[in-house]
Amino acid sequence: MTGFDLLERLEDVPQVIFTTAYDQYAIQAFEVSALDYLLKPVAPARLAAALAKVRPSPETPRLEQVFVRDGDRCWIVRLPDIFLLESEGNYTRICFGNERPLIRRSLNALESQLDPAMFFRAGRKQIVNLKWIEKVDVAIGGGLVATLRGGRTVELSRRQSARLREILSL
Repeated sequence: MTGFDLLERLEDVPQVIFTTAYDQYAIQAFEVSALDYLLKPVAPARLAAALAKVRPSPETPRLEQVFVRDGDRCWIVRLPDIFLLESEGNYTRICFGNERPLIRRSLNALESQLDPAMFFRAGRKQIVNLKWIEKVDVAIGGGLVATLRGGRTVELSRRQSARLREILSL
């Protein structure tokens, strides 16, 4: 099993610095949110710089931006620009601007690194950016439907509707 195979299987992904003699895996490493990618032989100063990126805290680090690659296209996306994350099996579709690329991380793994003051779990398959919610309507059955800027709607489960009411003081 490779390091990438191992990371794919983990539900809680740790902070990772890849160290290898092969440069062709660098993009793949950043796709899985590696902190750094070191080529052997590793210079002591380079190792020190990489280790300085590790946050010495038991709390899971919050992402500020993500590296997204879909085929030949790559983006570095700031989290405030992401309005929706949708689960597709062990992958997550990230919605920002007019783009909808699919990344090789589960929604659960990403959720643990997202700021709960910005992102809200709408249900099993979706996380919405609270700052993108334009309006909230009551749905049939007592749940809520959030309309995001741009018109996209997201239906919330009853339990998550109650939590959103608390958060937004509805």
